[in-house]
Amino acid sequence: MGLTIQTVSPHIGAEVIGADLQQPVGDNLFRELHQAWVDADGLLIIRDQVLKPEQQIAFSRRFGELASAAENPVIEKYSLPGHPEIFRVSNKKKDDEPLGREDAGTYWHADGTWQTFPSKASILYAIEIPRVGGNTMFADLYQAWETLSPTMKRLLEGLQAVHAMANAGDTSYGREFAGKGDAVAAKSATHPLVITHPDSGRKALFVNRGYTAHIVGMTKAESDALLGFLFQHSTAPELVYRHSWRAHDLVIWDNRCTAHYAIPDYKAVGDRYLHRTSVKGDRPMQ
Repeated sequence: MGLTIQTVSPHIGAEVIGADLQQPVGDNLFRELHQAWVDADGLLIIRDQVLKPEQQIAFSRRFGELASAAENPVIEKYSLPGHPEIFRVSNKKKDDEPLGREDAGTYWHADGTWQTFPSKASILYAIEIPRVGGNTMFADLYQAWETLSPTMKRLLEGLQAVHAMANAGDTSYGREFAGKGDAVAAKSATHPLVITHPDSGRKALFVNRGYTAHIVGMTKAESDALLGFLFQHSTAPELVYRHSWRAHDLVIWDNRCTAHYAIPDYKAVGDRYLHRTSVKGDRPMQ
């Protein structure tokens, strides 16, 4: 049976039915999946996968080098034993110890933009999902750029912004770093406000509320006002797809052209347990 690929919203996201990632993924199949990912503005949902950790890791490596939990002191304790490439996202506990990070991603952000080479892709596999709730929202940063006025585009092109882990201080992620001082301060990078995606050749607005701290060359008041507008504009409802997870979904998102928000509304309903792999960036944003 061949693949069925269909869009899930007017702009961002496509779902794939008929793939079997338990088997080694050949070059032809990977090219088809990768192109579908690019064409779907950086969000691909592959349905009905039953994957062992080794299979998720092997597939994820087709996109590039994987990050290890040992590289990040906040998430290291949430790695899957024996598989440091897998970060566990879960509200479940065993003997009062968390099996994963409960409130991962509960704010608008793109993974790792505080790094010199931001994360290329994140790949999240749903093993256990509550009956309702626990959705993830994805914002299309291509559309965020394309729906700006010509005047605003002229203002933004050529500007740069600092992305800092410390900017997430009011989030659960930031609070876990509290007291680590220099470990947080050192985790920042400067990127263009507008990038050209290396795969699609399209421009995207490269900002996110979680990590974009300030615009270079502007006063704090100027920067806060402009960033406030861009944060609101880039996550407007018409630019957002809300994913309702099913068990055995594998979702791949591109951190260079999407932002996401995990909604923590499910805890009174049931358990949620997912495995995430992260593909390292291999070039600066430009």
